[in-house]
Amino acid sequence: MHTIQTRILRHGLLGGLCLMLFLSLWPNDSQAIPAFARKYDLSCAACHAAFPKLNEFGQQFMDSNYRLPNWKDGTLSGGDDLLALPKTVPLALRAQAFVQSRDARTIDVNTGEEAKANPDIQAPYLIKLLSSAPLSDHVSYYFYGILAEKGGNGSVIVEDAWFSHDDLFDTGIGLMLGQYQISDLMFPRETRLTFQDFMVYRMAGITYERGVQFGRDFGPVSVELGWANGNGIEDNLGINSPGYKRPDHLFDNDSGKAFYGRVGFDLAVMNVGLFGYSGSQKNAISGSTNRGPRDTAKIVYGVDASGKIGAKTWWFAQGLWNRWEDFINVGTSYEWFGAFVGVDYVHSPRWTFSALYNFADAQDLNNTDTVFEGIDINTLTLTASYYFMRNVKGILEVNGDFQATESQTGNLYTGHLTKENYALVGFDAAF
Repeated sequence: MHTIQTRILRHGLLGGLCLMLFLSLWPNDSQAIPAFARKYDLSCAACHAAFPKLNEFGQQFMDSNYRLPNWKDGTLSGGDDLLALPKTVPLALRAQAFVQSRDARTIDVNTGEEAKANPDIQAPYLIKLLSSAPLSDHVSYYFYGILAEKGGNGSVIVEDAWFSHDDLFDTGIGLMLGQYQISDLMFPRETRLTFQDFMVYRMAGITYERGVQFGRDFGPVSVELGWANGNGIEDNLGINSPGYKRPDHLFDNDSGKAFYGRVGFDLAVMNVGLFGYSGSQKNAISGSTNRGPRDTAKIVYGVDASGKIGAKTWWFAQGLWNRWEDFINVGTSYEWFGAFVGVDYVHSPRWTFSALYNFADAQDLNNTDTVFEGIDINTLTLTASYYFMRNVKGILEVNGDFQATESQTGNLYTGHLTKENYALVGFDAAF
């Protein structure tokens, strides 16, 4: 019965999303970069309450397709009305370096072998190359590549990379095509002030995707809809024909697509949003870290809310309910819940203080002898940021883990076997 209801719900959601696709949407939130400050000769403070957190003007700039009315100033046309090249290639860098001390140990899922480093010098932690510019009266692009991340060197990974059009066929509908984070519809991970992540977005698998997204505002109501491959941004398959391999790839490694959307309501005192996602994922195998061959249904729905208290305090909250059909055993649905709540207080141009609470309950995934038992999380993160300059800050962050540790069960060493307390200090700069 539950399976039939779920299928009806899923097909109803897909049909509703397809219908709404003709009505909607707007490009997603991304990270403002110093290339904009250089182009328009503005301080970073014009768009950021505290780098990288956007203020109201920064949000408006983003909603204007990353441009000001004088965007053609500083471009080259060569006397051609159909050309507006930036005089220089708009580039920026973001770099991070930290020292971190952790309680957490690395545990081999199969053998249980443990290793611990205390403290850990994480430098460079991240180096990004970013670029963005308006290309026409309605088309902009945005891109960043990771040159080094989390100790990995020798490869470049492209994450955000998209084109956007802010007024398709004079309808007021916005379009974005490329790689982006679905979760940016709610709260962009790139603009958070904490080192700690918005964990439920990663656990639910609604971060980076290749897709197309539409959006439109209807006064205080915004509608945003998208269609994505649903398999992230790394997997692809070579195209073959009988006897010869074609020099092309399928970016999607299965036949499924994911549909998602958000309806936002500006209630003056706060902004509230309703989110829905319907897609598929490969099944998990109990007692193994490998994924199976079956495509299984994944449904995510959530509520987000945000607002401002006075002139210096921002708050935000997200809840996500997840239903994974047939994920381990056929005929069984697995439900789990995750959420986060955060507060950012911009005390002065020099000091900003943040708090972030992450919570997730694995629920039906507990005791399944899969790595998804580790979804359980209950942490509070406190962060102090000192700004040496608008674009250079020092960070001091502590994270407390309140989730009880548990013993290994089954064949795999999974679940919350080790605490996740940490203390971190370092630098974050964009230039």
